[in-house]
Amino acid sequence: MTNFRQAAIAGEFLITAEVAPPKGGNVAHMVEMASCLKGRVHAVNVTDGSRAVMRMSPLVSSLILKQHGIEPVCQFACRDRNRIGLQGDLLGAHALGIHNILALTGDPIKSGDYPKAKAVFDLEAVRLLQIITNLNQGLDGNDKPLPDGAVDLFVGAAVDPQSKSWSGLQSRFDRKVNAGAQFFQSQLISDFEILEKFMDKIASTYQKPVLAGIFLLKSAKNADFINRNVPGVDIPQHIIDRLARSAEPLQEGIKIAAEQVKLASQLCQGVHLMAVRREDLIPKILDLAGIAPLV
Repeated sequence: MTNFRQAAIAGEFLITAEVAPPKGGNVAHMVEMASCLKGRVHAVNVTDGSRAVMRMSPLVSSLILKQHGIEPVCQFACRDRNRIGLQGDLLGAHALGIHNILALTGDPIKSGDYPKAKAVFDLEAVRLLQIITNLNQGLDGNDKPLPDGAVDLFVGAAVDPQSKSWSGLQSRFDRKVNAGAQFFQSQLISDFEILEKFMDKIASTYQKPVLAGIFLLKSAKNADFINRNVPGVDIPQHIIDRLARSAEPLQEGIKIAAEQVKLASQLCQGVHLMAVRREDLIPKILDLAGIAPLV
């Protein structure tokens, strides 16, 4: 059983962070950033072509982190592989000892660096969760027995508490739980009143860990860019103004992230930290938030 799964089952406050595989063959920066998180997070998410940008395989990247003593959560997106390829990689993840999985539909092709690429989307997140549940029960996606028996994957899903459709959010959350999701990591949270409503009205019914997405904003320009380019994100103007007024916007962004970690700790069972190429600053955010190193 992975440390992340043990902590989730024990009801501990969960901390994960995110790193992107390299856009090339040199993994040094990814390993350096992830290594800064040892003893501070339960696991490190490895993204799968986030924003439809071509990068190294998340499965290979997860194995590299594991070899460096870092527990990964390997993301699997449905955009680029059909159900045959996805199942093949999931079996491979189990064989490699990579047991934490995040099942995603995937960002649209047009948002990335290969807008003329052909999207697959043979599955979407709920169906992928169902297939992983099958694999954990010793069955393939056709409900046929696996010759070598069941795999052991601890699978989670994404959730967007700030979705404009409350009924759609509730329905999709319910479908993901019923399909086998054991934990949830949220999109970037900017409205903690909405997060509280989501936790009270929807998530509390299911008793599954929800980790609030906390993003390190490095400047007002960075916040504006995210508002323009990341679907579903609406960073409030007062946060952007606060960054713009600061003589040291990066340090102000660290303070804002720490304040948000504190807010999240009162509402849900964890945080998922995103600091895009400055993962080395995550320990400072946690320190400011009063989150002690893991035992």
